[in-house]
Amino acid sequence: MESPLKSENPAGARDAGWGSGFRAYPSESSRNTCSHLSKTNASGRGGDTVRSMAPPNPLDIAAQGVRTLRAFGQRIPNAGGVLAPSLEGAVAGRTVLITGASSGIGKSAALKIGEAGGITLLVARTEETLQEVADEVEELGGVAYVYPCNLADADDIDRMAAEVLERHDGVNILINNAGKSIRRSIANSYDRFHDYQRTMQLNYFGPVKLMLDLLPSMRERGSGHIINISTIGLQTNAPRFAAYLGSKAALDAFSRSIASEIIGDGVHMTTVYMPLVRTPMIAPTKIYDRFPTLSPEEAADLIIEAIRKRPKRIATTLGTLGQLTYAIAPGAQDLVVHRAYQLFPEGDGKQPEQAEQTPEQRAFVRATRGVHW
Repeated sequence: MESPLKSENPAGARDAGWGSGFRAYPSESSRNTCSHLSKTNASGRGGDTVRSMAPPNPLDIAAQGVRTLRAFGQRIPNAGGVLAPSLEGAVAGRTVLITGASSGIGKSAALKIGEAGGITLLVARTEETLQEVADEVEELGGVAYVYPCNLADADDIDRMAAEVLERHDGVNILINNAGKSIRRSIANSYDRFHDYQRTMQLNYFGPVKLMLDLLPSMRERGSGHIINISTIGLQTNAPRFAAYLGSKAALDAFSRSIASEIIGDGVHMTTVYMPLVRTPMIAPTKIYDRFPTLSPEEAADLIIEAIRKRPKRIATTLGTLGQLTYAIAPGAQDLVVHRAYQLFPEGDGKQPEQAEQTPEQRAFVRATRGVHW
C-alpha cells in the first residue's frame, strides 16, 4: 500500500471554486478604493470631511457576483445545474473520503471521483478489497489511499479519522455511504432487538462519530461538504424495514438540525434518497431479482450530482411524491403500502419461493419503480 502523501492542493486551503457562500471578504484593491481628504471650510471651522471615492474595480465586482450566484443558486430549484462546476472542477486536488468504498455504490463513486482528479480516501472493513479498489482508481490515473476501519466501532473511527487528519490536513468532501439493511416484519422482530441496535450503530452512530471528528477542521477552514446516502424507503415508509428506516431517519434529523449551524462556516450538507440499487446488500432478498433497480454506476451518478451542485437533497420524483402524499393523506398512503406488504412476502425460508410474479405484483413494481418493498 502506497504511503500516504499530502496533496498538492491541501484540504486546509479554502475551496476557491465555491467559497463559503455567506462570507464576503473585500479584496486588497477594494479596501483601497476610498481615500479621505480633510480640509477646513470657508468659515474657518475645522472637522468637516469631504470623501473622494475611486471607481470600483469591475473585476472585483464580477468575481463577487459569481461567488454570490453560486452560493445562493444551490437553493433555487434547477439553478444549480446551470451554475455548478464540472466534476473535475469540483474535486480536482481535493480530498474525498468515502465510507463503504469496497463495493457497490461506494466503489463506483470512488472510481468516478478518482478519474476526475479527486484524492480518494477509501474506508471499509477489509483492507484487501479496499486495495483492489485503490488499484483500479490508480489505473484510471487517480490517487487513492486505503483506510481500513470498523465503522461500527467508535474507537476505531477515532483512530482512522486521526490518521486522515494528520496525513491529509483535513477532508474536503465526506460521503457517508456505508450502511446495513434488514428486511424483516415487526411480527418477526419481537425477540430481535439486536437488529435495531446493529443498524443504529452502523447507520447512525458511525456517521455521526465520523462527522464529529471531521467537522472541526472543515469549519475552521471555512469550507466542506457532507453527503449522506439515505433511502427512498424513508420517503415512502416501506414496510418490513423499521430497523433500517429508523436508523436512516435518525441520521436525516441529525443532519437537518446541524445544517443551519454549520452553513455559516461554509460547510454544506446533502442527503441523497437513493432508490433500490443492485448491490451486495440486497442480494439476500431474492424477490429483488425481478425488481427494476439502478446499477451501482447509475447510483454513483447521483452522488456526482450532489458533489457538483451541493443541493440540500437529491430524490426521485416518486420519492418526493411519497413524501407529499403522506403529508396530505397519510391514512390513504398506509392503505396502499399495506397492499405492498401483502403482495411481497417475507422471504424468510418458511414459505416456498414464488416461481414468477403475479400480474398485480408486476403492475405494483412498475408503478413504484425504485421502492424496496
